[in-house]
Amino acid sequence: MTGVIGRDQDRHPERERLAPHADHDSAGEPAVLPAVSVVMPVLNEERHLAESVAAVLGQEYPGGFELVLALGPSKDRTDAIARELAADDDRITVVPNPSGQIATAMNAAVKTARHDIITRIDAHSMLPDGYLRTAVRALMETGAADVGGWMAAEGITPFQQAVAWAMTSSFGMGAAANHTSGDAGPADTVYLGVYQRKAIERAGGYDETMLIAEDWELNYRIRAAGGLIWFTPDLKVTYRPRATLGTLAKQQFRYGRWRRVVARRYPETVNSRYLAPAVATALNAAGLAVGLAGVIGGGAGAPEPVRYLSLGFVIPAVYLAGVSGVAALFARDVSVSVRARVPLVLAAMHTCWGAGFLTSPKRLARRHARARH
Repeated sequence: MTGVIGRDQDRHPERERLAPHADHDSAGEPAVLPAVSVVMPVLNEERHLAESVAAVLGQEYPGGFELVLALGPSKDRTDAIARELAADDDRITVVPNPSGQIATAMNAAVKTARHDIITRIDAHSMLPDGYLRTAVRALMETGAADVGGWMAAEGITPFQQAVAWAMTSSFGMGAAANHTSGDAGPADTVYLGVYQRKAIERAGGYDETMLIAEDWELNYRIRAAGGLIWFTPDLKVTYRPRATLGTLAKQQFRYGRWRRVVARRYPETVNSRYLAPAVATALNAAGLAVGLAGVIGGGAGAPEPVRYLSLGFVIPAVYLAGVSGVAALFARDVSVSVRARVPLVLAAMHTCWGAGFLTSPKRLARRHARARH
């Protein structure tokens, strides 16, 4: 495993310790809330960075907090914006992340962070008021290693709104609580996460060979070591989804590719939610291939049985009818223009995720590890 976090590495004497049995006030809240280090990987976030940072700095949290921005090699004005923000507020620290990858950003930020509670934030996520207070209170009350909530995707344009609907629907991402919410309780993973620092360090830090699903993989190792991952629907974080079909397709393809890496590494975690997009993609591709063979064969004067292969087109036709039906029946809470885009978004998410999963090479994580060395 490639990581940079060690148990005794860069210890800061000024860190505030998390008491296992903190005193509580009359309202049930811990009398003294510990200080928090908020860490944010940042890459090409010119559009959303200032808004996301403002949501963090606006938190009313009595324990105090810092914000560590891990800057990757952005191609827009992200770095300039980050440094302007840091110059205006001494709670912000900027650290370099030359690789631009989330796992290395998290390891660099955690190494720099001064406090014993680590809160991960994405640069395109907007924390709601009271997020830190709610999260730390849940962390202390449950004794969990990591507490988190769900990705409440919200779009601005009609296309983004269609993506947001799909991401928060069981038809798009499956019935995972970190996407669709649910009851509070133990979970495999959560969105973002508020960690006890010692849990990250004991697990060996983030695996820097994982370009995607690095948080899920870390939480798996924490759970394997006996740590508790706790989901609470009270931690609802606004997320800005991809704004174009091309960027959505690329995102979902990468998700599928790296989920296959996780499946190979931890085969006991594979379930129907991960297999469904791959199966649908394979069936649709097979149907198209068989149907096309029937059309070509018919045009070339092949025997009549060959022409029946064109019935293969029924498979993708049924799938398209299915996603269209989902939009018509279940997306009634959005405008007509958004609903019209939902079938395209669902098809893109399923197909690109499934294609990534099916074509993910066994050497993918190993290749990245060699490139780092």
